[in-house]
Parts: sequence; C-alpha cells; structure tokens
Amino acid sequence: MKPKLNDVAKLAGVSATTVSRVINNHGYLSSQTKEKVFAAMRELHYQPNNMARSLQGKNTRLIGVIFSDISNPFFGELVSRIEKILFAKNYKVILCNSADDPQKERDYLQMLMANQVDGIIAGAHNLGIEEYQQYGLPIISFDRYLSDNIPIVSSDNYQGGWLATQTLHQAGATNVAIFTGKSHAGSPTNGRREGYEAYLTAQQLTPHVHELPFELTPALKMMEIKTIMTQHQYDGIFCSDDLAALLVLNVAQQLSLTVPEQLRVVGYDGTALIRDYHSELTTVEQPLADISTLLVSLLLQRIEDANCTLESKYTLPVKLIKGLTA
Repeated sequence: MKPKLNDVAKLAGVSATTVSRVINNHGYLSSQTKEKVFAAMRELHYQPNNMARSLQGKNTRLIGVIFSDISNPFFGELVSRIEKILFAKNYKVILCNSADDPQKERDYLQMLMANQVDGIIAGAHNLGIEEYQQYGLPIISFDRYLSDNIPIVSSDNYQGGWLATQTLHQAGATNVAIFTGKSHAGSPTNGRREGYEAYLTAQQLTPHVHELPFELTPALKMMEIKTIMTQHQYDGIFCSDDLAALLVLNVAQQLSLTVPEQLRVVGYDGTALIRDYHSELTTVEQPLADISTLLVSLLLQRIEDANCTLESKYTLPVKLIKGLTA
C-alpha cells in the first residue's frame, strides 16, 4: 500500500499538519524538523500529492494512462476510448506518452505516484520496468507482461498472424514475408509473428522475417522496405501494423508492382482512421471498443477491491477486414 502523509508524520514524530507545512514550505519550521520530515519521506518513498492533498484518505478520481506513442493511430484511438469511458464514470485521466523510453516511463510512473492516482492503465512496451512490481497501485496492462499480479488485456495476436497469412495464401501468394518490429520478450508482435510462421509451416512454405525497428522514421522505414522488396520477389507481405502496410503499398507503386495481382498485402490493427481513409487495405482488426471497455472495467474492480480475483490474461478475438489489397 502506498504511504500516506500520516505515515510520514508518525515516523518523523511530528503532526500531520507539520508534515504538510514542510511539504508546502509554509510558516517557520526549524531545519531539524524539516530534516526529520524529509528523512521519513525518503525512507517511506513518499511522494507528495501535488494535485489532491486536500483529499487525503479519499480517492482522487484520477487515472494514469501510459502508452508509447499516441501519434500512432492505434494508440490514439485506444486512449481516446479509455478517456471517454472513464470520464463518463467521473474519472479524469493523466496521459503519459513514454515514447519507447524506459527512463521516461519510469519518471512518469513516479509522477503518477506523486499525484496519488487511483490506478494505472499501462500500454507502453518498454520491458523490464521494475517499479510496476514494487508499487501497490491497481494496475491493468495492455498487451504486455509487467508482473504476476497485473492482469493483461490483449487481442489474439497469434490468431491474427495466422489469419493474415492464411488470407495472403488463399489469395494466391506462395512467397510470403512478414514485416514486423524487433522481437522482444513479451512484445505483442511476437504472437503475430508466431501465427504467421505456424501457418506457413503447416503449408510447408518458408517464412521470411524482416524486422523494421519501431524508432525508424517513416522515410527511413520506407527506404528499408524498398531495399528489401527490390532484393526479394515476394508476392505476399504481412505487416504487423497498418502504417507499415501503407508504406509497403507506396513502395509497390514506386516499383510498378500491381496490387493485388503481383503483390498481396495485409496489415494489422484496423483503426477507424484506416477503415475511413484507407478502406482499400485488407487488415486484421483489433476490437478497440472491447479492449478499452475491459481495461477500464478491470481497473475499477481493482480500485473498488484490491483483493478481488482477476484472471492473469484476457484475450479478445480479432477479425479480418477485407479490402482490395489481398
């Protein structure tokens, strides 16, 4: 359980009012008293509540949401849905954009603790953040293992990878590659890659895996894709995200490859932006409405009862959105 102001006061041997005055630098206090309070805060890892000190002992109605890059349409839509659901339940959101930087995520996590949020929805993919295992906050994870006691909500990445590859193969592709992110333990794209490889193995076809680092800019990623497609004569490409699939279609046009006659392409995510503005793309749709609803529901259950029993993992089904590219 996270320490309270009264815990600091008890350890320091002073009143809660004195601790509050030290934190707010209000009124005269001896250097000895200040040092006792600061020492107690350090020992207890107490972070002053910058936004809700007056609500000590009560819920702040604040939820921390940590994602890697909300400029990505998938994360942007998911965060928007989460915020809308929480707002309707009288909760406000503190949004943290970790930008695939472990230290940035760590700093944001400490900031959320300082503001005494009631809980956290974590969807960044910086692995090995030990703090998630140390804090006693209710936390629900999206698509990422954080610790044994933090439930994970995700779509069926393995089935999505199988479905995408099956779609390419049934459309006539026999030399099928996957363009995916770097393989890290616990990464959501691992399941998509595993489903891709399993389907091709079952069909006695050879997998071809190309990793495109997430941190590459679209221009650099497009150059890498063009190099790969120039060197290999693929007739089917499965991209583990829709943005990469759009880059593949651009490169295909540059190389005068007709889609889907010479090259079939399937993406992954199926956000509203893709469906509305790039309906030509065949993609595997993640159920964002269900994902966001379940993330919020599980978190509020944990906030209401820290000892409530939840499953370790919740996997939601995906579906194929048929376009013109496969």
